[in-house]
Amino acid sequence: MVIRHAIVILTICLGPAAMAQLIIGEAVPTVVLNEENGGLVGGGPWSNASLNGKVNILMYVDPDKVKVNAHVEDALAAESFDRDKVASVAVINMAATWKPNFAIDMLLQKKQEKYPDTLYVRDLRRVLVDAWGLVDNGYHVLVVGRNGEVLFSAANALSETQVAQLISTINRHSNPE
Repeated sequence: MVIRHAIVILTICLGPAAMAQLIIGEAVPTVVLNEENGGLVGGGPWSNASLNGKVNILMYVDPDKVKVNAHVEDALAAESFDRDKVASVAVINMAATWKPNFAIDMLLQKKQEKYPDTLYVRDLRRVLVDAWGLVDNGYHVLVVGRNGEVLFSAANALSETQVAQLISTINRHSNPE
């Protein structure tokens, strides 16, 4: 009884993020980013429903923390994954920074041109923080399977062990036996 009351109080105090939690093996709840909530850098809405069919590496990044996992990005680039089996999405948490949106947008448009295999998405209102429980003001790395299930989730600076686990997870699920 006491535990149940404590959970209710924590939920009320912490809000929706306290309830949102990604669980390995379970489907990611459907989220649509459009209009006032964000969307594709090139324009138009984005939904994680578009992640089905491939193994997807999704990075949710505070623009002030872009260098936190540079070693992860380098390790992933060195793998040269088959783009028919593995896709990458960078979701930028625009609400996590003091930098003006127009400046970030200009950088993202250049990155989209430079890295056309990565899909760049803007989250203007921390939608994925609330809906999925992703880390706010940080750097969250997810792997989402072909059917929308969470295969890997880690936040902030990944250790070498986590990077190895990340790459192993991608390889295992993109090349099933």
